[in-house]
Amino acid sequence: MAPKHNNMVFDSHFHKDWQRYVKTWFNQAGKKKRRRTLRLEKAKAIAPRPVAGLLRPVVHCQTIRYNARVRAGRGFTLDELKAAGINKKQALSIGIAVDHRRKNRSQESLQANVLRLKEYKSRLIIFPRKASKPKKGDSTQPRWMLPPN
Repeated sequence: MAPKHNNMVFDSHFHKDWQRYVKTWFNQAGKKKRRRTLRLEKAKAIAPRPVAGLLRPVVHCQTIRYNARVRAGRGFTLDELKAAGINKKQALSIGIAVDHRRKNRSQESLQANVLRLKEYKSRLIIFPRKASKPKKGDSTQPRWMLPPN
């Protein structure tokens, strides 16, 4: 806090050993390069899974000021999953976030998120646990052997 009233102005000795308190940023370029290489290593390690984590829905922000803006939500509603033909448990296993509390208040957002789910499902490659016995819903062998485009 600043000193109050009509008192003497302090003769502050702030120049003592000032080099100790200076924060430099000479390692900015090196840190940037390190972050980039770590991101690439993580992408290679979890490939072909998405780097960004679970697939999230597109939702509108809340207040009057921000409701024209869209952002990533917590998870898809059960109605959106049902319209896309995905089971709740299956959604969690294939990298789709689910939020059972969210409600669809407009048909437009429901359709947009269903379209998002269908597009994700069309690009999805599910590796069979046993290559000799693929189950229903698993990708066929030539599809999952191809590199992603």
